[in-house]
Amino acid sequence: MYSLPNSRTLNISALSGLFNSTTNSYKYLYFLSLLDIIKRSKFDDLKAITFRDIIVEMLANAWYPNNYFKLSFGTQDQIANKLNSLNLEITEPILKFKDPNKKILIKIINNHQNIDNIVNFISRHVPYRLIRPFFTQETRGFKDYDVNPTLINLATDQFNQIKPLYCFNGKEERDCDSIILHPDWIEYLEKNYTIVRGWVSWEWLNYMQQRNPNTPNLVNKLFVPQKRDSLTKQKKYWQAILDHQEIECIYSKIKLDKDKDKISLDHYIPWSFVAHDQLWNLIPTTQSVNSSKSNNLASMQYFNDFVKLQHIGLTISHENMKKNKWEKEIESFISELKVNQSDHLLDLEILTNAYESTINPLISLAKNQGFSEDWIYSK
Repeated sequence: MYSLPNSRTLNISALSGLFNSTTNSYKYLYFLSLLDIIKRSKFDDLKAITFRDIIVEMLANAWYPNNYFKLSFGTQDQIANKLNSLNLEITEPILKFKDPNKKILIKIINNHQNIDNIVNFISRHVPYRLIRPFFTQETRGFKDYDVNPTLINLATDQFNQIKPLYCFNGKEERDCDSIILHPDWIEYLEKNYTIVRGWVSWEWLNYMQQRNPNTPNLVNKLFVPQKRDSLTKQKKYWQAILDHQEIECIYSKIKLDKDKDKISLDHYIPWSFVAHDQLWNLIPTTQSVNSSKSNNLASMQYFNDFVKLQHIGLTISHENMKKNKWEKEIESFISELKVNQSDHLLDLEILTNAYESTINPLISLAKNQGFSEDWIYSK
């Protein structure tokens, strides 16, 4: 899908081959993290970038897909295990996506007492093997233990001739703890950053799609979310329902106040699993109940009440909205619940069957991915 821009002086074919025969996430995260670092530096003042800085950035990039969205990185991959071993204490700005540049997350990871062990683990191979495509012929058939020292020497000796992406700051593996980007590659990446970033993001998506084939909305779960979308439109829908009928929270049985500042919208299946704000998965509740439920899967004891509440909303909105507006509001119900006709949504039995067919597989998959289940509200 992506074709990298050509260059008369650089080996673009080698860059295109960075992820050939890749069986784990390390190279994708390493290169993505390197791009993040040089973009943040505005492609200037790039002397040496330490392995530690890149690997901490890798862990920050992996935190959302692993810990928040609970994606699989593959059976052979150790990033998730290493990240989980840190048992990070995550603050609200991170959970609320108020840390788009990962500054807080990076600081938390960087200050962890066990980070050095992870840096040493990832540094054994990844920084060296990433640039091996620049020296494919020279390292063909090498024993594994000979690859790193050979690449260190080749990258240094051929830095101005072959122009690999980077070389290292030492002559021996034990002395290497940083990479030195080639200035021509810095210039290339600055000029073509959007395309290169799109290319590696596409490669990363393909890798993760193979390991999470049934996960919904995967593309929105791979990177740090910049912000959560406003639920203003969805709140207006439910406020209009509350104008015509009193409604109880299905979890607490508290009568809901139609004041827009006092109701909160709950994602019945957690947002961190579905990664969307479609009406078919949203119901009104109180702010305290919503906060308590968080990213948990509700107990099935609430399922029938959830469907009945959605049915009330659909029925009242149908009675009080113009036909064109109502049909626009219910588009997500039709498409996601796979209901053939819009008026079928007004039949509670059909609606219940449609929700069972749609929600049960999603809940099973969410459970398998590690989302906490059987949440029950308690004061």
